[in-house]
Amino acid sequence: MKVFGGIEGGGTKFICGVGTGPRDLTFIEIPTSTPDATLREVIAYFRGQPALEAIGIGSFGPVDLDSKSPTYGFITSTPKPGWRNCDLAGEVGRAFSVPVGFDTDVNAAALAEEEWGAAQGLSDFLYVTVGTGIGAGAVVCGELLHGLTHPEMGHVLIPHDRTRDPFPGLCPYHRDCLEGLASGPSIEARWGAKGIDLPPEHPAWDLEAHYLALGLVNWICTLSPRRVVMGGGVMQQKHVFPAIRRELVGLLNGYIQHAALDPSNSEFIVPATAGGQAGVLGALLLANHAAQRRSRTHRVVKS
Repeated sequence: MKVFGGIEGGGTKFICGVGTGPRDLTFIEIPTSTPDATLREVIAYFRGQPALEAIGIGSFGPVDLDSKSPTYGFITSTPKPGWRNCDLAGEVGRAFSVPVGFDTDVNAAALAEEEWGAAQGLSDFLYVTVGTGIGAGAVVCGELLHGLTHPEMGHVLIPHDRTRDPFPGLCPYHRDCLEGLASGPSIEARWGAKGIDLPPEHPAWDLEAHYLALGLVNWICTLSPRRVVMGGGVMQQKHVFPAIRRELVGLLNGYIQHAALDPSNSEFIVPATAGGQAGVLGALLLANHAAQRRSRTHRVVKS
């Protein structure tokens, strides 16, 4: 059986795993420090594993996904100190001389939800993570959506009623974009406590549902997904889901007519089910795809 390596590169930790799927996965967590120190531990972990067919990486970003670009595989304009212009995929590829699949962490998690989680059987869906940051991966006609770079849906600009919410926002680039207003750190900065410590009746959650619904209105009107899968630390607060559904219906105001948008329908906006290892599991799929591309290229050359 072919065995793959997967890396979920996050701002606070790297999860490195080896296997073929959720029932065959061993992994470790490495705290994210400097690029040199972190990658040294990552490479040491994989060198202690059986020979791998390929390695996939789902990374925090922004990242360069253009295979023709001289900075392909780099983390680019991240605000995380020390990681700007880090050649993440290149360092891993040079260390092991195997195909390397590379994408965003949220796109990797979307692949895992499609293969093993809440988006199974769907050709068009949206995966949203709400945690330290906010990001989304879109699958359209069975393919991850890419383009000029990659979607940065967490940085959409949304209405900000400063009378209701005078909090200025935390995003270092845009201040009060969606991520700046509704990420986990924004909740903590606004209310003085982490979301996990706020009770369900706290006013934080009505505001959070409002902001997330504003983001969803934009994405639903643009991409028309068949389902929205929501994960990340903030979305572990399951009581937020009904509030998001109600807010969404109110904001759409009857414009899009579909049974899926009934606020009582719990099958359109759903919790992620691939678990805490969704990112590294998706990275295994990126590795598999990279190995398949290498195999196809070799067959074409031989023919």
